[in-house]
Amino acid sequence: MRKTTSSLARHCLAPLLLLSMLLLAAGSAHAALQIQNWTLANGARVYFVENHTIPVLDMSVEFDAGSRRDPEGKTGVSGLTNAMLARGLREARLDDGATEPALNEAQISEAFANIAAQRGGGGGSDRAGASLRTLSSRAERDVAVQMLGRLLAQPSFPADLLARDKARVAASIRESLTKPESIAQRAFSRAAYGSHPYGREETVESVEAIMRDDLVAFHAAHYVANHAVVSIMGDVSRADADAIARQLTRRLPQGAALPALPPTPAARAVEDWIAHPASQSHVLVGAPALQRGDPDFFALTVGNYILGGGGFVSRLTREVREKRGLAYSVYSYFSPLAQPGPFQIGLQTQRAETANALKVVRDTLADYLRDGPTEAELKAAKDNLVGGFSLRIDSNRKILDNLAVIGFYGLPLDYLDTWTANVERVTVADIRAAFGRKLAADRVVTIVVGAGKP
Repeated sequence: MRKTTSSLARHCLAPLLLLSMLLLAAGSAHAALQIQNWTLANGARVYFVENHTIPVLDMSVEFDAGSRRDPEGKTGVSGLTNAMLARGLREARLDDGATEPALNEAQISEAFANIAAQRGGGGGSDRAGASLRTLSSRAERDVAVQMLGRLLAQPSFPADLLARDKARVAASIRESLTKPESIAQRAFSRAAYGSHPYGREETVESVEAIMRDDLVAFHAAHYVANHAVVSIMGDVSRADADAIARQLTRRLPQGAALPALPPTPAARAVEDWIAHPASQSHVLVGAPALQRGDPDFFALTVGNYILGGGGFVSRLTREVREKRGLAYSVYSYFSPLAQPGPFQIGLQTQRAETANALKVVRDTLADYLRDGPTEAELKAAKDNLVGGFSLRIDSNRKILDNLAVIGFYGLPLDYLDTWTANVERVTVADIRAAFGRKLAADRVVTIVVGAGKP
């Protein structure tokens, strides 16, 4: 997610954050995280972990406001809406008759800097929102929470700054279209998802078509209380966390039910070679595969570590790099989303070796789908994943990110408590069956940017 940070905040909070990481790392492998969950009267869902190790509080508020909700022909509305939350605040009248003054971009930044608070935010395919890190002392905390609540509910979307941001995004798109890795990723998304929202990418034309009214309408439809997921981690009580969540969402309106999205397209064989003068070919292979909450998640997580997610100990690295020297690195991953997100294998190789490297990747994937891993590979993967689990929750920020995922996607509250046990239960047969359900070697998208097709 995109982040905005003041230098004052970094200097004030850095020592506390280092202490937090050390203390959490020491105990998180053995101590369960007690996640508390409740729903406010306005429909906002709250997820809270209480931790008094250091006087710091982390929080985020997220919505179903990712790029999958962009209006057709105006891809980029979600990103611009989120980016402009802190460009200006409109004047607003409170219930008691008091007035909250309008603020410009500099005044907003100064307000957070004055209390050494760090504001962040951003969005992805499914979700978007804003985050905050602040000292937990009442004086600083109250100001920070009040400001974040205003950002979510009262952005003014100044037209001159929208023009500036649009120009920046358009320039970034133009630059990305010269880079083979960006060209490959865009081609992969289009080929894997077609006209589905997951397949859309920002273009200069789609961004230039966006007007201020589009941002106002998108914000009104998606930044609403009954679709909000509030995650809070840190040095406050349950009662304080409830008051904070109510303060963050009290200005937000109620929203209508969002329309259902079209089903994710079935995996299909596509091969596209795109000529580019780069010295190396960029190769992507994959397909839509994994949805959040899928019962195959842990089998695929362990299995992918063995296939290509484990770095130098993965099978793809052994076959492509170590045995044949065809690439410096090769990877694979699953990216679970609200609808089946992509499985992807990626590598860069010398142009003259493109066809050879691609054949090795395909053969390795086909062999893995047919036979699965060995027992030795499975044991090594489990040992690494279980042994490294504490690093997934060794800071307030990482725990906050996990809370947001659990809340947005409706995962079980004991998801983190049972993570290692679920990994330990995975068998070779589980991995083979899960990969067989999600992938087929003859129905994957293949994108090559660099060498022309032989």
